[in-house]
Amino acid sequence: MAEEPLIIYGVDEFGVATITLNRPDKLNAFTPGMIDLWAGHLQEAGADAAVRVIVLDARGRAFCAGGDTGNLEERARQDAMAIKDSLWRGVHRIPLLMEALDKPTIAAINGAARGAGLDMALMCDIRIMARSATLAESYINIGVVAGDGGAWYLPRLIGIDRALELFWTGRSVGAEEAERIGMVTRVVADDELPEAARSLARSIAAQPLEAVRAYKRITYQSLTLPLATHLDMVSAHSAVLRDTDTHRDLVAKLAAKARKA
Repeated sequence: MAEEPLIIYGVDEFGVATITLNRPDKLNAFTPGMIDLWAGHLQEAGADAAVRVIVLDARGRAFCAGGDTGNLEERARQDAMAIKDSLWRGVHRIPLLMEALDKPTIAAINGAARGAGLDMALMCDIRIMARSATLAESYINIGVVAGDGGAWYLPRLIGIDRALELFWTGRSVGAEEAERIGMVTRVVADDELPEAARSLARSIAAQPLEAVRAYKRITYQSLTLPLATHLDMVSAHSAVLRDTDTHRDLVAKLAAKARKA
């Protein structure tokens, strides 16, 4: 009997693609091979016209313990250039691919998310967290910094002061605090997590696709644009979206409903 892949990928009839971390015996700590699979599935989901929303989840009792610690001593002996190159050619592909995606991404955090495992969730547009799950920026415990973008994402979500406190202490954050400070979007009961993530993904997938994708682009781009530039950009998006059959059909349905009222 063939072993299951370390990452499982599938697309349902609603256009929701699911990327599932499948190394539960190792708390889904990722290996270079898993990063390759992860990157490949992100590219596949981005290119597939049938995919409307992407969900990242995990099997077992943890979401992701970060990078595999089996070779930490070996990596500690590497020279600086080798370490930098391995990050750039390896894990850095994930945040860059996530940034390039204009399809919604949702992380379903079922258990502990540590270090790079937490940062992978922070890369998603929306995070739904099980009530018993915990989060930690644990890099400080081995005397390093977040090497995959965590120090870029977290301050944008919770502010610089809160982010630095978590980076400097490496302490664990529970679900209630994570929701209160904005690390996660929503907290649900453990047994409700899978359905909560699927339900949200399907509700977004049911919306007009091009408008959903345009919203993602203009929202993230607006973070680095002056207001006048943003308004110029959204006027172009609005004009393009209004010149679509989807928009015309929806307007016709609204008009027909108003006439019946």
